[in-house]
Amino acid sequence: MDIQLKRGLLDACVLSAIKDRDSYGYQIIKDISPYVEISESTLYPILRRLEAAKCLTVRSAEHNGRLRKYYRITPAGLERIEAFKQDWKEIEAIYRFIVREEARDE
Repeated sequence: MDIQLKRGLLDACVLSAIKDRDSYGYQIIKDISPYVEISESTLYPILRRLEAAKCLTVRSAEHNGRLRKYYRITPAGLERIEAFKQDWKEIEAIYRFIVREEARDE
């Protein structure tokens, strides 16, 4: 898969995982894992990139004696999800065209 496409997909997945409630790294991985494989080494750079893009904010809170970072989606993050949905419609149309061509070849 094209790396830029995959990056966009994973960004949208992470933003969707925190869309309805604040969350932390391990929980985000658990929420996404049934749909796509993601590791900590993949997740944390995504979170930093989304924070730099102002798509999410970060706060630290103590949990069982340790600091845990919680991530919250921003209005820019919600807009990013909506933009992804619109882009996805175009990707689906391209996919249908490609599959149609393959079906004709059979």
